[in-house]
Amino acid sequence: MVAARITVNGKETPLSPAAPHTTVLDFLRERGLTGTKEGCAEGECGACSVLVARPGVHKPTDWVAVNACLVPAAALDGQEVITSEGLFTAGEDGTPPTLHPVQKEMAVRGGSQCGYCTPGFVCSMASEYYRPDRCAPCGSAAGADPAAGGDAEHGPNGFDLHSLSGNLCRCTGYRPIRDAAFAVGEPTEDDPLAQRREQAAPAPVATEYVQGDSAFVRPRTLAETVQLLRERPEAVVVAGSTDYGVEVNIRSRRDSCVVAIDRLPELRELRVESDHIEIGAAVTLTEIERRLDGSVPLLAELFPQFASRLIRNSATLGGNLGTGSPIGDSPPVLLALEASLVLTDADGEREVPLAEYFTGYRQSVRRAGELIRAVRIPLPLSRTVAFHKIAKRRFDDISSVAVGFALDIDGGIVRKARIGLGGVAATPIRALAVEEALEGKAWTAETAEAAAEVLKAQGTPMNDHRASAGYRSAMLGQSLLKLYAQTTEAVPS
Repeated sequence: MVAARITVNGKETPLSPAAPHTTVLDFLRERGLTGTKEGCAEGECGACSVLVARPGVHKPTDWVAVNACLVPAAALDGQEVITSEGLFTAGEDGTPPTLHPVQKEMAVRGGSQCGYCTPGFVCSMASEYYRPDRCAPCGSAAGADPAAGGDAEHGPNGFDLHSLSGNLCRCTGYRPIRDAAFAVGEPTEDDPLAQRREQAAPAPVATEYVQGDSAFVRPRTLAETVQLLRERPEAVVVAGSTDYGVEVNIRSRRDSCVVAIDRLPELRELRVESDHIEIGAAVTLTEIERRLDGSVPLLAELFPQFASRLIRNSATLGGNLGTGSPIGDSPPVLLALEASLVLTDADGEREVPLAEYFTGYRQSVRRAGELIRAVRIPLPLSRTVAFHKIAKRRFDDISSVAVGFALDIDGGIVRKARIGLGGVAATPIRALAVEEALEGKAWTAETAEAAAEVLKAQGTPMNDHRASAGYRSAMLGQSLLKLYAQTTEAVPS
């Protein structure tokens, strides 16, 4: 097996002698690339962001920004990484290097003060700069005022400000950073990173990286993976590492065997069939969002509220469900969509309704050595949907309560209701009593108010630092009243 190595800023760099738990952040800094900073070590500040070449949605390769503090360096074996230093164009004959267009706009528009967060912002901005489907609205131009095209969150140059939702700045403030983002133009034809998008992303490579008593393994196939998990029951499975990376950094977690499944082809499929949609457990949330392109409206409501773009670029549905967290954002939505999970191990596959998957706090019916291979969403979809997330911040926060609604209302009658809840019990749950209170009833204020009272009594809410039990119950009831208002209020012409 070829020695593990990463291509960093165009140069192949051996992974050895880094330990298997070493993050990309530490790997880069130990090699002098100190533009990549550690701020929070939890994926919340973005000071560590770098670009990784990934299979593209609209072109063969996308430059994707990820949190270097969370990803094990071994997970990027055979892949390509660009840091903030790699965005410079080297000078010749002693001349200074040329700033990248994103770096130049950050400088001239006052987007950097202490500079600690700037390299991370630059990498996230560069990812959006190179997004193939980014384009200016008709009649607008880069550098124009938002009033001339776009809106408060989307620039006249097509720049989506949410691409920076995982980056924090404590000095400059966000107005000059937004100005820089809204001023960048299109990549030039001779831009090497733009040209790189036209070539295929690096193919997955099998990895067996061992240092001392620890190993990081990426099998070639799903069959090899489940067999390995049978032989090594102590092995820890990782995909995007957005949860596991925090354990490594904050709690000094060290495992003897880590198995990466994020590049397994069998877990990377997304198919739309006549009666269901199947989403591979290792497809990232950003890829799901862009490939479905709003065709599942309830998922489209979920994605902007799920952490930050940096996290969504790595996080997967399989990982979010696999942790078994009662406050995960995806379970309430998937419960409302009546999703099921395809579980697989060395003995074969089985399909389990998500409503029967969770058995206790961070516990499930998934057996030792068993993986989530895919999520299946039945078709047709309900037409009235909503995702209500109650949290202290509008974006990039952990929910106190999350509610997914999927209703079929025909002729003013609720023909079918599916409601998923998070944050109100030891597991995500279906609000079965509320569904029963709605189905067959007229969709009226009286029905909504009566069902809201039932919804307030669902689950076993607790008091913690995010919310009191009483607040959680009140928000459950209010969420149904909000849904009724959203579906019945006249839309201004």
